[in-house]
Amino acid sequence: MKQRNTTISIVKGIAIILMVIGHAECPGLLLTFIYEFHMPIFFITAGYFFSRRNIDNPWDFCAKRFKGLYLPFVKWSIFFLVIHNLLFHFGILNEQFGNWSGGVTHPYSMSQALQRLVNIVFSMAGYDEFLAGAFWFFRALLISSILFLILYRLLDGRSKWLHGSNVAIVIVLAAIAFAAFRISNGLKVTTVVQGGIRENWGVIFFGIGMIYRNYEAKLREYWWLSLIFCALLVGGATIPLGGMSLAPNLHDAFVLPLTGTIGFLMVHQVSAAIDRHDNFIKRFLAFCGENTLYIFVFHISAFKLVSLLKIWIFNLPFAEVGCHMVVHEPHDWYFWIFYTIVGVGLPLAWIWSYRRIKSNVVTRRLAKTDRHE
Repeated sequence: MKQRNTTISIVKGIAIILMVIGHAECPGLLLTFIYEFHMPIFFITAGYFFSRRNIDNPWDFCAKRFKGLYLPFVKWSIFFLVIHNLLFHFGILNEQFGNWSGGVTHPYSMSQALQRLVNIVFSMAGYDEFLAGAFWFFRALLISSILFLILYRLLDGRSKWLHGSNVAIVIVLAAIAFAAFRISNGLKVTTVVQGGIRENWGVIFFGIGMIYRNYEAKLREYWWLSLIFCALLVGGATIPLGGMSLAPNLHDAFVLPLTGTIGFLMVHQVSAAIDRHDNFIKRFLAFCGENTLYIFVFHISAFKLVSLLKIWIFNLPFAEVGCHMVVHEPHDWYFWIFYTIVGVGLPLAWIWSYRRIKSNVVTRRLAKTDRHE
C-alpha cells in the first residue's frame, strides 16, 4: 500500500482554503495575491503524481481520471440542475439579485433543463453558474491531464535526450508558446467549452508538477525562501498580475507560469514545515486536502447560511440571499472571514459526519452478524 503524501495533502488543503477566501470577496489586495497562484496549485499537485508508469498503462490513467473527475462532475451538476427551480420556489435563488456585474439566474424551462443535461453529460458544461461556479476545474483538469499524457507518449524516446523530465519541459514550453500565440491572435479552441484557455494553463502546470517531483530530492527548503516567494507575490499583487482568467493578456502567458510555480513552492515549503509536527493544524489541513471535492461542490451553497446572517444583521431584503457568491453590500471587511469558515467547515463537517454514521452502521451490522453466527 502506498503511503500517503501528507505534505501534498496539506498543500491542497491550503489551496482550497485560499479558493474559498477568494470566493468570499476578501479585500482586494489579498484577492489579487491569491489569484496569482491558488488554482495553478491544484494542477501542479495533480502533475506531481504523474510518472513514467502512466505511459505504459494509459488506459488505467484515463479511467482513474474519468472516475475521479468526470463522474463527480456529472453527479453533482445534475444534482444542482434538479434542485435549481426548487431553490427559486424557496427564494434561495431569484431574478432580482445576482453577481457584481448585474447578472442574474432564471428558472429553467423543460427544454432548457434538458439542454443543460446534454451539455453536462457530453461537454462537461451546463452546470449551475451560481451554485457550481467552480466546476470548470473538473473539466480543465480532466482534459489537460489526458492531453499531457498523449503529448508525453508521443514525444518520449524520440531522441536520446528526450525522456523523463526533459519531455515534460518540452511540453511546458510548447504549451506556454501556444498560449502566447492564441492570446495574441484572439484564438479559441471551439471544441472545448470556454475556449480551452484554462485547459492550456492546465497542461503547463500539470507538467510543472511532474518536473518538480523529479527534481524534488535535489531541492533544499529554507524558511526564508518562503518569505522571498511571498514578497514577490505581494509585489505582483500590487501591479496587479492576473490569474487563470478567461480573458488573459499576452503577458499572462509568461507571468502566470512563474507566479503559479512560485506560489506552489511557497505553499509547499510552509506545508512541509507543518507536516513535521503532529498537531491539529496538520490533521485539519490534511483532511481539507483529502476532501477538496466536497469543498469545491458545496462551499457556495454553504455561503448561503452566512448570507442569511448578514441579511438578518443589516435588515436586508431576504431576496439578497440569491446574491452570487455572497451578499455584496454592505461590504464589511470582516464578513469574508465568516464566509470562509462556513464555506470550508460545513462541507467538511457534512462528509465527516456522513462517514462516521456510515462507519457506525457498518460496525453494528457486523456485530449483529457475529452474534448470529
